[in-house]
Amino acid sequence: MISQLHGTLVEATMSSAVVDVSGVGFELGISGSTAATLPTPGGEVRLYTRMQVREDAMTLFGFASKDERTMFDRLVSVSGVGPRLALAVLSTYTVGQLYSLVMAEDDKGMAKVPGVGKKTAQRLILELKSTFAKDKGFVPVDVIPGQVAMPVPAAAPSAIDDARAALLSMGFSPQETDVALSGYDGQDMRVEDLLGAALKRLGMDA
Repeated sequence: MISQLHGTLVEATMSSAVVDVSGVGFELGISGSTAATLPTPGGEVRLYTRMQVREDAMTLFGFASKDERTMFDRLVSVSGVGPRLALAVLSTYTVGQLYSLVMAEDDKGMAKVPGVGKKTAQRLILELKSTFAKDKGFVPVDVIPGQVAMPVPAAAPSAIDDARAALLSMGFSPQETDVALSGYDGQDMRVEDLLGAALKRLGMDA
């Protein structure tokens, strides 16, 4: 079983990441929370993993922390909850927020997760609270007593992300794209301006 991967981040979106480990590229499903912790492509990364094996496929999931991986395990143990819904929950709340939400029996808060209706929210609360009661050793490190769980704001694609995607779609390599966009953070810049500057660096007219 693959417990963790340590290597170089090749590429990432808000739901997946590719990590190069000694020349082998591993594609992993990730939560938005984990995506927010990743370095830029080319950076060193360590992800804790879980593998789902089915008759037609093997899928690897990656997590920024052991606590997030443990919470993922607890979520998929709930009847009717698969990996994709578990990642949606972890993209909406941090591990500590989710733990606090469950212990407070806040089914309305749980129902804010995309794809989770009232009945599913109630089932998640009921089964997770029972699991937490049995597993007293699991208390996420980011739990704050009395904390009110608020959904994690969805990260909107930045101008730099849009410009990178556009350059890649034009056929430029990831390395060329990173060099062309180096030094820009995308703040207060339009995608068109970034593309124009990048294309000039690449020796092309905007």
